[in-house]
Amino acid sequence: MFDLQEKIKSLAKDQAASVVANRRHLHTNPELSFEEFKTAQFVAEELRALGLTPQEGIAGTGLVALIEGKNPGKKIVGLRADMDALPIVEANNVPYKSQVPGVMHACGHDVHTASLLGTARILTQIRDQFEGTVKLVFQPAEEKAPGGASLMIKEGVLENPRPVSMMGQHVAPNIPVGKIGFREGMYMASTDELYVTVIGKGGHAAAPDQLIDPILIASHIVVALQQIISRYRKPSNPAVLSFGRFIADGVTNVIPNEVTLQGTWRCMDEQWREEGLRKMKKMAEGMAEAMGGSCVFEIIKGYPFLKNHPELTRRVRTAATAYMGAENVIDLDLWMAGEDFAFYSQVVDSCFYRLGTRNEAKGIISGVHTPTFDVDETSLEIAPGLMSWLAISELAF
Repeated sequence: MFDLQEKIKSLAKDQAASVVANRRHLHTNPELSFEEFKTAQFVAEELRALGLTPQEGIAGTGLVALIEGKNPGKKIVGLRADMDALPIVEANNVPYKSQVPGVMHACGHDVHTASLLGTARILTQIRDQFEGTVKLVFQPAEEKAPGGASLMIKEGVLENPRPVSMMGQHVAPNIPVGKIGFREGMYMASTDELYVTVIGKGGHAAAPDQLIDPILIASHIVVALQQIISRYRKPSNPAVLSFGRFIADGVTNVIPNEVTLQGTWRCMDEQWREEGLRKMKKMAEGMAEAMGGSCVFEIIKGYPFLKNHPELTRRVRTAATAYMGAENVIDLDLWMAGEDFAFYSQVVDSCFYRLGTRNEAKGIISGVHTPTFDVDETSLEIAPGLMSWLAISELAF
């Protein structure tokens, strides 16, 4: 296996420039969730150039391709990359800056897609040196509920053939380039969206006795709902409740008739997830009624929690250590962000790891979902070779 590992590293180094070029093409031409038509076409053309036959149009713009080694039915391992961008105006001054107004690859999905294409190029060149099949999954709409993963699963992406395990990677701007991170078990939070409308009776701000002030009611609700965490949550169940949008469209002397709130609920336990949502809805509606108004509390269920299968993750980490060196493999903390790779992890043994992309010397330090996010492109030499090695190691287990 050592000779094969060295072969993979050599191939990864040789193709690094083309992987970077693909990443820059994708970064320049980002597409929003469920709109990845040109991206999917580009991926399909790249796969066909490798002699593969992609299955297109899954969940709209998703693609699947198989790389069959010797004895292809022996074992199947799945690798996933997401393809969508975010509605963010890019602030970077780089040659590959987004050319699509108001759309940017601010979460690294261009890296994920280019990396998996690079992995495909490596694996097709060494397919006579491994047994089993690698299933490539290029997925739309990670950023938007209900999530492309859930839709692809419904349309059979985990069947015909069914992988025994799934692996995925995500850029990590908090981890130096050249390092990767793993965590066994619970890793990322479930994520639900909250849309709350508080209805009162507006009017002149100088006559509050004649009004039912929805701003006051909504403010009490925002503060009171934090009690769901502080008074009902068990210490072993991490949770986050945040409201990022509070719209009260009045002016200095006008109280509006209603206020709208938008927030997110994240946790690591499905029972607590449901219990917390019930308590929030009941508390918000009861408080609004007690203060003379009313409340419409809408919940849009998002992604489940993401769990890394312990045994699989230990095996993958061992393989990564052999490829990267122990000094470049680190432990990850719980992350309260959401990821629709979680849907795969609920159905099949899965491992989701982090790829370091930070380089302080180059000023590459911005977090994901920001207008100045970027990556050290050295990571694009590391990622395809690493993922190729992890897939082959798992096939050989």
